[in-house]
Amino acid sequence: MRDQLGFGGICMNSMDGVSDRDFALELMSDLSILMMHLSRFSEEICLWCSWEFKFVTLSDSFSTGSSIMPQKKNPDITELVRGKTGRVYGDLMTLLTAMKALPLAYNKDMQEDKEAVFDALDTAQLSLEVLAPMLRTATFHPDNMKKAALGGFINATDVADYMTRKGVPFRDAYCVTGQLVNRCIELGTTLDALPLAEYRAFSPVFDEDVYAAIDLLTCVRQRSIPGGPAPETVKQQIEAVRAQL
Repeated sequence: MRDQLGFGGICMNSMDGVSDRDFALELMSDLSILMMHLSRFSEEICLWCSWEFKFVTLSDSFSTGSSIMPQKKNPDITELVRGKTGRVYGDLMTLLTAMKALPLAYNKDMQEDKEAVFDALDTAQLSLEVLAPMLRTATFHPDNMKKAALGGFINATDVADYMTRKGVPFRDAYCVTGQLVNRCIELGTTLDALPLAEYRAFSPVFDEDVYAAIDLLTCVRQRSIPGGPAPETVKQQIEAVRAQL
């Protein structure tokens, strides 16, 4: 990566950077932002691997066992990436601190740029190189994800939207939906499994089509605005990123 970015064959004390290291600071800022996103993603994987979530199972090649608990698989890769994010932040702060009180022209303090820049580059590159194959070999569990999604009443807004399409003012639909959620909690069920008689006890506008309207896949597909979760918009975002790359 150093050679690709021009650090392999160019002295960082060139005339373009005699009195500043802005080019290095901008690079390290970008790497810090990159690592921030990788860290957030790694945190998701750490959570999803836990028994409380069980959304994903990592390959044995990218996880380790516990020293005392034989049933445990530790997501070491993502934990390390999460931890190394602070290291890249530290590299950025190292150079910012070295530069903060220097007068114009070259000062020997600037030689501290090499270690910080190369360490940040190496850390970011290694993080990307290990996360990609980890994802390719991971096993995701969509049934567990759907079960968790249903338990959180995330389709409650879609119940209110359903009622508004039937002519009910949103403020009233909002109130009825809240009552329906409370009823589901009392019965220990979810909105998609609540009997139609229960729906009609709160409003006569409900019919059999409510179940199709609040199905989780329907809820996702309807949100097809730019950046939304609908499959076609996600594909568009992926293609847009690939085109930029």
